[in-house]
Amino acid sequence: MPRNLQYLDERGDGKPWSFFTSEEQARLAEMNQKIAGARSIHEVMDRFFQTARELGATDRAGLAFVEEDARRVTARYARANYEPLLLREGYSEDLHGSSLEHVLQRGRPRVISDLELYLEHHPFSRSTELVVREGVRSSLTCPLTVDDRVVGFLFQSSRKRYAYGERDVAMVRVIAERLSQAVEKAWRIAQLESLNRAYTEMLGFVSHELKNPVASLVTDARLLTGGYLGELQPKQKDKLERMISKAEYLLGLVRQYLDLERIESGSLEPNRVTIRDVRAAVVEPAIDIVLPQVEEKRMTIERELPDAPPEVEGDAGLIKIVLVNLLSNAVKYGREGGRIRMSVREENEALRFTVWNEGPGFPESARGRLFRRFSRLNTPELMRQKGTGVGLYNARKIVLLHGGHINARSEEGSWAEFSFTLPRRA
Repeated sequence: MPRNLQYLDERGDGKPWSFFTSEEQARLAEMNQKIAGARSIHEVMDRFFQTARELGATDRAGLAFVEEDARRVTARYARANYEPLLLREGYSEDLHGSSLEHVLQRGRPRVISDLELYLEHHPFSRSTELVVREGVRSSLTCPLTVDDRVVGFLFQSSRKRYAYGERDVAMVRVIAERLSQAVEKAWRIAQLESLNRAYTEMLGFVSHELKNPVASLVTDARLLTGGYLGELQPKQKDKLERMISKAEYLLGLVRQYLDLERIESGSLEPNRVTIRDVRAAVVEPAIDIVLPQVEEKRMTIERELPDAPPEVEGDAGLIKIVLVNLLSNAVKYGREGGRIRMSVREENEALRFTVWNEGPGFPESARGRLFRRFSRLNTPELMRQKGTGVGLYNARKIVLLHGGHINARSEEGSWAEFSFTLPRRA
């Protein structure tokens, strides 16, 4: 094998620390600790790049991940002490037929001492061409392995020829295990964040696209039932009212998903103002929204409100979303012909809102799942009702944004109660 290209045994003689002075060993141990506590790929790699520059001849550091069942590799970090960078973060190529395929198969570090010479023998290596154009002349590539599986590659590059040897491989050996685990953890977090962003964007797009057409359908149907285009036969009117009910249910889901999109994207910020009369600004409007469903199920709403108008600092629109959700659930899951009790009372420096209803309630063992996203309780009585598991999650997030607390309790088979408190002053 020509000296220009070497695959080095990273296991060595079991004494990688012997290549370093006591001061350098302390520096590497400190870096290992910091790598373990890093929260992002860039934080991990920035620490590595700084140490590699201090202990060796590294001018450039890079990181790439193996993707698509080891069929492709994508650069996720690139940093150098010079400009410009031509091989940047996001660069991607197939592993098959590439020089990295041999590193993957051998599972050992590779040193190329003269990249210009290497490029002469491998003229179709696009990545080599790019770094050579940057001025890089030698490189050390190390596979990152977790549970005997190569998850990525760590690159060190120098603008000097013959810059890397056993000492540099020893440094990689000292930090490889910790670095591999930290990088994979950070990568998985980044993937989850990316998936969550994509999900949130799709959620918002679909909800926005549905909202206006569905609202328009409800408006048109109400015009028809109101006799705007002539009197309807009883059967026709009844059918239209059923259509309106289904469309309003769908519109309610769309509103919940739009609220969820705002929460998940971080764009939901309370517009805190002093609400002088919570009853007039929040409670009664929320009751008015659910009143048609209350009357349809022949239920009654009891109000327990302070004599003096209660006051609180918060976003009236968002607090109303919480109340509408709790009242809607009380109607949806409450007993037909039963009671709902809406109460507001002052507690020290907070205001407590409570919605109680007669109905099947829920078992104590299920209480911990109530406010999770997309979580629904699987008791037979509750599963008979349609739901998304979004409303209570949104309610909890809004209450937390106000610095409050939300809770639930129940006597299974008899009643359920949901309450939340808001601080009187932000």
